[in-house]
Amino acid sequence: MSWIQPPAPPAPPEAPGAPAGAQPVAIDVGTGEAITVAQPRTAAEVEALRAKRSELSRQIESAVNRRKGVERDLLKANETTRPGLEARLKVLDARIVQIEQEIAANGRALAAAPLALAAAEAAEAPVRYGPFTASQLTGISIVGTLTVLMPLAIAAARAMLIRARQPKLTPEILEATRRMERMEQAIDTVAVEVERISEGQRFVTQLMAAKQKDEARLGRGEG
Repeated sequence: MSWIQPPAPPAPPEAPGAPAGAQPVAIDVGTGEAITVAQPRTAAEVEALRAKRSELSRQIESAVNRRKGVERDLLKANETTRPGLEARLKVLDARIVQIEQEIAANGRALAAAPLALAAAEAAEAPVRYGPFTASQLTGISIVGTLTVLMPLAIAAARAMLIRARQPKLTPEILEATRRMERMEQAIDTVAVEVERISEGQRFVTQLMAAKQKDEARLGRGEG
């Protein structure tokens, strides 16, 4: 008589774990739990990680600025306000550490992306010149040309046209102009001399008239 082996008991259900491809990369300061980030599989996921990195950089900059402000207030605080400022300082320190860990986790997730996907994302990324892309710089150049350089060019062209319309002075015209100037100067000189002669003649006439009056008066006295 053969023994029938009883069926094995069902295996207990597995505890829900992290999603496929996820691995712990950091520890949360506030909760002490592991921070897991899934490996990006698509270009959209890589772009989302890049956007998250930018947002984390903005957040940590804001937290550092707020911590500096709390430090300044703490230097001027009294016994009443000091405990609250010290508590805020501890919270901000913990927040800064947490953001640093999230930035590190985000960087590890980006580094774990497939090389082909990262290369394609880098090829698709627009070339930037400081805060502007190439298309933005092109638009700014066009607007600057239309609003600044074009009015200057129109004004310069108008001045050149006005200068071209003016008659050119030939050597004969220049010589005639100089002769006219010399004639004007000579006429002015002659006029001044004639005025002087006229003044002299009037003075002599007045003297002679006065002398004749004196002689006539003396003649009437003798008669």
